[in-house]
Amino acid sequence: MKLYEQFSSEIKVKIEHGYYQPGQKLPSIRDMSTSRGVSISTVQEAYRLLEDTGMVMSRPKSGYYVQQQQNTDLLPDISRPEQKPVDVAHWDEVLTLTTTESHHNFVAFGGGAPDITLKTLKPLQRIHADLSRQQPRCLFENAKGNGLEELREQIVRLMQNSGCYLHPDDIVITTGCQEALSLSLKAISKPGDIIAIDSPSFYGSMQAIQSNGLKVIEIPTHPETGISMTALEMALEQWPIKAIQLIPTSNNPLGYIMPDKNKRKLLELASRYDFAIIEDDIFGDLVYQTPRPKTIKSFDTEGRVLMCSSFSKTVAPGLRIGWVAAGRYGKLLTHLKFITSLGSTALPQLALSQFIQQGYFEKHLRTARTQYQRGRDCMIHWVQQYFPEGTKMTYPQGGVGLWVELPGDIDTLELNKKLLAFNTGIAPGTLFSASDKYRNCLRLNYATVPDDRIKSAVKTIGEQAKLMLDT
Repeated sequence: MKLYEQFSSEIKVKIEHGYYQPGQKLPSIRDMSTSRGVSISTVQEAYRLLEDTGMVMSRPKSGYYVQQQQNTDLLPDISRPEQKPVDVAHWDEVLTLTTTESHHNFVAFGGGAPDITLKTLKPLQRIHADLSRQQPRCLFENAKGNGLEELREQIVRLMQNSGCYLHPDDIVITTGCQEALSLSLKAISKPGDIIAIDSPSFYGSMQAIQSNGLKVIEIPTHPETGISMTALEMALEQWPIKAIQLIPTSNNPLGYIMPDKNKRKLLELASRYDFAIIEDDIFGDLVYQTPRPKTIKSFDTEGRVLMCSSFSKTVAPGLRIGWVAAGRYGKLLTHLKFITSLGSTALPQLALSQFIQQGYFEKHLRTARTQYQRGRDCMIHWVQQYFPEGTKMTYPQGGVGLWVELPGDIDTLELNKKLLAFNTGIAPGTLFSASDKYRNCLRLNYATVPDDRIKSAVKTIGEQAKLMLDT
């Protein structure tokens, strides 16, 4: 065995025995070389070998960090939702989750927001303030039509990272991704139509389906690869499905990335059965791997895909800037945007376009992805440490949410009520189902810097779940 291989094995043993914790930074190459009396090249090769095996990951200009290792036995099973069209419920629970005011001592794991305290957002604050002084009229003006051309040009440039090559006129700026989803549904359906979704699925998109008078059919979904193509095809043979709506990249809430072969298969089914695809790519740029995966839209040659996204998860939800590339439905969607709200506020669009153009957005993304990946690793480690035996969880490939499946018949709606006394909140699993599934599941947001306060809150959730399991 070569020296670097031996050295790599020693570090591997330390990781496996908890000497180096998930998310922890390893000593720098120079420090490790000095302390162990080996050459820098030996440490470099050892770290690279550990990186190749997935034990550690390198972060540019930062160093090497221990990767969380996920046991596939701990993954939830493929979901088994109702195989028939149903109405969407749980609006009261969604309203409570999204409108409850929380104080600074409250640890809110229930939402899907990013960390808006990152220092890499300061240039955006400066740009916004400068524009308010230099161009005060844009503070009160409305960006009519498809939105500011400057921003649409930057969005088109960013979309090339996912394999999409579009024209700025193909983009319609919306008030967040939620409006993009709602307008897309209006463009491709009428009340009473059936929309297929992955299951579990984001509660916001399901409420958009409900508000448009549509029914949903939930498709069984694997926590690593997404919807079952076999189950979808069986549903298409049985029901007149008008469209499928899903988050194929950094899925919310499971965190999976749909394989490219499944994306192509989905487009083939869409052509054969003549339905539209609403692709929610809101977490697409928060994938931890580089380069980021291609979108379904990038494989679309028939204009069937309406790709929706926003800067709510990558930058800040308060901007309320989203967009949709609607393909063959573009003209209709532009009209729907006009009759719905005429346009969107100009100042945030102008500030964001400059934020992107000046290179700050890419820098911010790198920082956010690094923090969120570390947050994921710490969250998984704490759940394994504090939650009841038999708990299962996903292994998100991007985004900010961890899906957890508790053992037994623990009702996470009741668990969430108990947690209020501890200034802690979660997202109960039933919110992510149209048919009252996943009562023993929950989603945890790990976007916040993983510190002792977050660790203590996760421990409290685990302790309360154990108490419920014992009673």
